[in-house]
Amino acid sequence: MLVLGSANADLVVPVPRRPGAGETVLGGDAVVLPGGKGANTAVAAARLGARVAFAGAVGADQYGDLLRDSLASAGVRTDLLRTSTRPTGLAYITVTPDGENSIVVAPGANSDVGDLDVDALTWDGVSVLACSLEVPVSAVARAVEAAAAHGVRPVLNLSPVAPVPPSTLALLDPLIVNEHEAAALAGSPEGLLDLGPKSAVVTLGARGALVVTPEGVTEVDAPEVPVVDTTGAGDAFAGALAAGLANGDALADAARFAARVAALSVTAAGAQPSYPTLDRVRAFG
Repeated sequence: MLVLGSANADLVVPVPRRPGAGETVLGGDAVVLPGGKGANTAVAAARLGARVAFAGAVGADQYGDLLRDSLASAGVRTDLLRTSTRPTGLAYITVTPDGENSIVVAPGANSDVGDLDVDALTWDGVSVLACSLEVPVSAVARAVEAAAAHGVRPVLNLSPVAPVPPSTLALLDPLIVNEHEAAALAGSPEGLLDLGPKSAVVTLGARGALVVTPEGVTEVDAPEVPVVDTTGAGDAFAGALAAGLANGDALADAARFAARVAALSVTAAGAQPSYPTLDRVRAFG
């Protein structure tokens, strides 16, 4: 599978509560971890045994080195990861004691991902393209079109939400959104198909997910786990779902698997460092 998306360094600070407007809150020690929706998706899939290549951009700085090392150590191909003249993207993350997070992203090099990067992609041996929207929509739209033209299944995690061309939506199988995004986009899970995608998956956090197809809506439960940090859980879901589809699984089965992977990811701190291996998922009840 191929992942096109962002690569960020996550600057994570534990806080007792989120600050209000104009307020300063003292937090704990900051840690720097590899992240970014695209890189997270790629690492999550690779940890599960999928063959993954990642396309994106980082800066010529220490954060870029961190991300290259994290991707490579997970077994992700990085020959399509370009070095930009802009700095590596950064995500400023606060995590409260209940494991919930608030995130501000400075895109940096991710904003440089464009047509030339997409045109450099090779499709031999690729069955699934996974994308998200911390890189320009125009690049994602071009990649989805190219994937479909090569018989590759395009998957888009529409996060953060941005307008996507109808022609792009019509090629997706599935479109992935969380329940808040689904409500804003379509009012109901079933309404997502009216936007054009062949199928959709709505993530519900601790409650699992909904798989939406022309045949109806299938509920997928998530196991109950102790929550440490929810950072990157949605990306873990997207990576596991894409890995399942690349393995030939039906969409509902891939979503069930992804819900288990995402649940395991919230039991440890950080995004990429928390992602489980396939052996750990299999041993998880």
